[in-house]
Amino acid sequence: MTPQELKNSILQQAIQGKLVEQRPEEGSAEELYHQIQQEKQRLIAEGKIKKEKPLPEITEDEKPFDIPESWKWVRLGSILHKLTDGTHSTPRYTMNGIPFLSVKNMSSGKLCFSHCKYISEQEHKELYLRCDPQYGDLLLTKVGTTGIPVIVDTDKQFSLFVSVALLKFNQHLIYNKFLQVSINSPLVQIQAAENTKGVGNKNWVMRDIANTIIPFPPIAEQKRIVARIEELLPLLDRYEQSWSRLETFNSRFPDDMKKSLLQYAIQGKLVEQRPEEGTAEELYRQIQQEKQRLIADGKIKKEKPLPEITEEEKPFDIPESWKWVRLKDIVYNRGQMTPQSTFSYIDIGSIDNQRQLLNKNENIIEEKDAPSRARKIVGRGDILYATVRPYLHNVCIIDKDFTYTPIASTGFAVLTCYADIFNKYLFYYLLSPVFDNYANSNENAKGVAYPAINDDRLYRAVIAIPPLAEQKRIVAKLEELLLLCENLIKPGQEKECRV
Repeated sequence: MTPQELKNSILQQAIQGKLVEQRPEEGSAEELYHQIQQEKQRLIAEGKIKKEKPLPEITEDEKPFDIPESWKWVRLGSILHKLTDGTHSTPRYTMNGIPFLSVKNMSSGKLCFSHCKYISEQEHKELYLRCDPQYGDLLLTKVGTTGIPVIVDTDKQFSLFVSVALLKFNQHLIYNKFLQVSINSPLVQIQAAENTKGVGNKNWVMRDIANTIIPFPPIAEQKRIVARIEELLPLLDRYEQSWSRLETFNSRFPDDMKKSLLQYAIQGKLVEQRPEEGTAEELYRQIQQEKQRLIADGKIKKEKPLPEITEEEKPFDIPESWKWVRLKDIVYNRGQMTPQSTFSYIDIGSIDNQRQLLNKNENIIEEKDAPSRARKIVGRGDILYATVRPYLHNVCIIDKDFTYTPIASTGFAVLTCYADIFNKYLFYYLLSPVFDNYANSNENAKGVAYPAINDDRLYRAVIAIPPLAEQKRIVAKLEELLLLCENLIKPGQEKECRV
C-alpha cells in the first residue's frame, strides 16, 4: 500500500465513523444541523448573510456507504454561512500592498505568500466586501488543480482570485480541521474530479461545490476524529519515509545488482580458480607470440611498448593465476580505410540499451556518398566501444556478417581480441563500474561540448585477465546470473536498468 493509499484509507475510515467510537452524551448531528440552520436564519434576519436557494434533498442512491446513527448526510452548502469565490476580474497589480492569492499560493495544502502578487489597499477593500477571508475560514481550490482545502491560519489581510472558493461557517459548530479532513477524503475528491469540467483550466463550479455531499458527525466527535488523525500523522510520515527508501532500493536493485555481479566477475570472485587451467602469465606469452606473427604478416604495426603497470594503477586485488595487463596488450585493430566503394556504416548512435546494434538492416552508404576521411574497419567478433559522451559506455559485440565492408564511426574504438582473449569476457569488463569510472573520469574524458576518451588513454586502461578457460566460465556464470537479475526488473523499467 502506497503512503497515499494508506492516508486515503485512514481518511475514509474517519468519514465513515470507524476511526473513533460514538458517544451518546455528545448528542447527534441532526441536533447540530438544526442549530446551524437556526444560526443561518438569525444571520439572514440581521442582513449579515444572503438567503440562498434550498439545495436538493440527498437521495438514498447518493449515499455511498452507511454512517453511524448519530451522524447525518449533508450537502456542503447547507452547513455554510457563505460560499463564494474570489474576483472574476484581473485586478491592477502593484509592486507591494495587499497580497493577492490564487491556486498556486495554496497548491501545497497551506497558505503561501512567497512570490504572490499584490494589489492596492483601496482595490482590496472593494474586493473584500464580497469575498472576506478571515482566520479559521476554509479556502478551496476550484480552477486548474481543484479540491485542495486550506485553512486560513493568519490574521494577515489578503484578497482572492476566482480560482479559489471561500467557505465561511460557524466555527463553534463546525470544526474547520474536520471539514478539511472531509474534503481531503476519497469521497469528496471523487466528487471534485467528477464535477471539474471544461478545457484547459478546468473549473469546479460553485453550484457543484455546494451540492457536494459529506457525512457529518457531532462537533465533539469531529474534534476527536481530527485528534486521532493527528496522532497517526507521525506514523504516516515514518511510513512514507520507509516507503520512499524501499521504492528507491527497489528501483535501483536490479541495476546495482548487475554492477555488483560485474565487479565480482572481474575480481575473480564469481567462479573458483582451477590450477589445471594454467595461468594468465602463460596466456599473456601466447598473446605476445600471436602479436609477433601478425606483425610479421603485415596485419598490424609494431608499436612502442606501453609503460609498466604501477601498484597505484591496480584498483583491486586479483587471484594469483590472473594478470594485470593494459587494454592494448590484449586487443588490436584491423586498421582504417578511406571508402572508395559502397560500404556498411555503423553510426555512433547505433547501439541500443541491450548492447546490440539497433537495427539488423545494414546502413549502406553508396560510393558517391562515401566520406573522404578514413574510417576504422570492423569484423565479426569485434567489440565496439563508444568513446564520446553522451554515448560513452555504449558497447556491443559485432555478431553478424555484412554484405559490404563494415566501417565504424570515428566515435568508436574498434577492439579485436587476440585468440586467447574471450571477447565476451572483455565486453563485460568494459561494462564494469571500475572501467566505466576510468573512462568517464574528468582526467580521461576530455573536451567541453562532447567529452571523449582518446585511443591513447583508452588503451592505457588496466585490465585483469584470467586464463582463457576461466574467462569462459566467468561469462557463462555471469550471463546466468544476469538473466535472473533481468527478471527482477519491474514492467516499465526495462530501459532504465540495463547494464
